[in-house]
Amino acid sequence: MNDKIRELIEEIDSMKLKLAEEIDKQESHISYEIKNGYVTFEKEVLAKQRENMKNLLSWFREVPLLHLFTAPLIYAMVIPAIMFDVLLFVYQQVAFRVFKFEFIKRSDYMHFDHHYLGYLNIIEKLNCLYCSYFNGLMQYASAIAGRTELFFCPIKHAKKVVSQHKFYEEFLSYGDEEEYQKKLKELRKHSQK
Repeated sequence: MNDKIRELIEEIDSMKLKLAEEIDKQESHISYEIKNGYVTFEKEVLAKQRENMKNLLSWFREVPLLHLFTAPLIYAMVIPAIMFDVLLFVYQQVAFRVFKFEFIKRSDYMHFDHHYLGYLNIIEKLNCLYCSYFNGLMQYASAIAGRTELFFCPIKHAKKVVSQHKFYEEFLSYGDEEEYQKKLKELRKHSQK
């Protein structure tokens, strides 16, 4: 990676931080605090949220019947997801120790905080729990796979990928055999603890 590209990546990272700050400012009117990992709202805010919660009877009346029929299929996916989660744990415990990779923290990807929102009914909270788990699991798996790929095959794709894991920018250019031979050992050494 040349200096210009590295400079652009640093600029993008800086812009991401600025964007996050602006989003925080925009959302500052929503008063909550995070204490010891738990989200807390002021009593008045939580009471106002509960006033806006849709009760279960009206919620079920508004849900299309076809949506309800797909629910068992959607929720059945939890079983392979849990199995996948266990396999990721075992994979990381074995492979990451053998190759001396820094562990990927699962808690960086799993965030379960929507149940604190007073305006969600129990079904909506369950749906949010499901989506938080699934999306967190997929991002966690992507980070583990990316970490592994950084060691075994750190080459960018010829076609541009839609979504990149956090290690992708360190990969070597597609088709650049000289850089690959020169930098592979260095990259592997750098990727270990």
